[in-house]
Amino acid sequence: MRSDVITKGTKSAPQRALLNALGLTKEEMERPLIGIVSSKNDIVPGHMNLDKIVDAVKLGVSMAGGTPIVFPAIAVCDGIAMGHQGMKYSLVTRDLIADSTEAMTMAHAFDALVMVPNCDKNVPGLLMAAARINIPTIFVSGGPMLAGKIDGCKASFSTISEAVGAFNAGKITEEKLEEYENKTCPTCGSCSGMYTANSMNCLTEVLGMGLGGNGTIPAVYSERIRLAKHAGMKIMELLEKDIKPRDIMTEDAFKNALTMDMALGCSTNSMLHLPAIAHEAGIDLNVDMANEISAKTPNLCHLAPAGHTFIEELNEAGGIYAVMNEINKLGLLKTDLITCTGKTVAENIEGCTNKNPEVIRPVENPYSTTGGIAILKGNLAPDSCVVKRSAVAPEMLKHEGPARVFDCEEDALAAINSGKIVAGDVVIIRYEGPKGGPGMREMLNPTSAIVGRGLGSSVALITDGRFSGATRGAAIGHVSPEAAVGGNIALVEEGDLIRIDIEANSISFNVSPEELERRRANWRPRQPKITTGYLARYAALVTSGNKGAILEIPRF
Repeated sequence: MRSDVITKGTKSAPQRALLNALGLTKEEMERPLIGIVSSKNDIVPGHMNLDKIVDAVKLGVSMAGGTPIVFPAIAVCDGIAMGHQGMKYSLVTRDLIADSTEAMTMAHAFDALVMVPNCDKNVPGLLMAAARINIPTIFVSGGPMLAGKIDGCKASFSTISEAVGAFNAGKITEEKLEEYENKTCPTCGSCSGMYTANSMNCLTEVLGMGLGGNGTIPAVYSERIRLAKHAGMKIMELLEKDIKPRDIMTEDAFKNALTMDMALGCSTNSMLHLPAIAHEAGIDLNVDMANEISAKTPNLCHLAPAGHTFIEELNEAGGIYAVMNEINKLGLLKTDLITCTGKTVAENIEGCTNKNPEVIRPVENPYSTTGGIAILKGNLAPDSCVVKRSAVAPEMLKHEGPARVFDCEEDALAAINSGKIVAGDVVIIRYEGPKGGPGMREMLNPTSAIVGRGLGSSVALITDGRFSGATRGAAIGHVSPEAAVGGNIALVEEGDLIRIDIEANSISFNVSPEELERRRANWRPRQPKITTGYLARYAALVTSGNKGAILEIPRF
């Protein structure tokens, strides 16, 4: 065992003295030491219940013969951080989480890990850590929030975000806005639609790093406590069999995740996180392959914000395994892969039937014959950009309009709210990428304002930043190269004709090569917005969005 270095032999007497100080018994020291990484805090609604999940995991570990030891991981609530400087600190925490988990695990010689995350960046951050550390690891999330209910209709976080736009446009009263405020997020858990947190928890199941139900069992259900106990017990089996994350998270497993990403209609943030996790596993996951996978993968789910169903309904319809079983009718999944259950994908999904064809469409009757996410390229995004195709109104799949150019989110939002953006416009928000932001802020407020003003089917938004999973509409992000490094998005001028063809995977602006070169010659890099602290270090090391916004290790 790895922990022998601190628990066995006379040389480890000083370490055992400190373990004694923790109250550990000799018997506990003789068992495998299982690190439980808890993201519990009192500011993120998706994490306020994690103490109960952790207690259940600890009990499961103990029942199966291990010694559970808890240590923390940080987490930012994207919804609370949204729309102000706090959002610069969201994506960047992914690397802090991975780094600090590595440091704690290696410093204390844990034998195996149980990861207990829930929200946007700490799920991929802990998956990155798992791939990097590569000791037996299993995930159990805190689970999704139940949907709210307003006027007899289910509602979620995107509902309140869009209600602000509707209020600013004079479409609802202040009293109605307050009702939305009080009823859209009724319980603990990760926000109730197929937003980033739930996307990544569902894809953790697909990758094979979480037990069935990890992504869909609601946070407030006792079934999730039972799942946590089983995860605690299962880690002891993974340790005994020496099944490690890199045995599970293979190249084929990531292709399965991309396939299911398309079928489920996950958040566009998955196109940042999957390549970053794969990178830690030693796999080059080029997002260009997403279109190839999308071309043969039907979109079977339209969960909020793309539609009017929620994660709780996906759970009732059979969950992720049922969607996998449906997609596998087309032979699109590699099913001989080992997973954290100790069984293969095929064994996991066998007999998992679709219980509600309105929530999980059969492959014979999909929402679309192609996947929920598209990668676009063209002279506006020579490397790539990404859009959640399943959340785009049909009339916006192809769009031409004049560029309305803004160099930060705040200026764009002010223009939208003051009525300066009209039907047909294409809003460009630049210098918000990984380096330029720094931190690649989410643009939920501008997109929600557009939808709330009734412009969701007539205005597009393009950015080198990114979007919340709660965003819907023709919202195109991760433009690479970003403006801060001289990408072509920095050369767009007010009024340039922007052409978007999502079905053809293309995006361009109508400027001749000669004019483009003239503009490039006149372009000058901007001074960094932040020059001290972690954000400055992050900006110096981070790569573009098409590479997953990973940090490059300096070469000496």
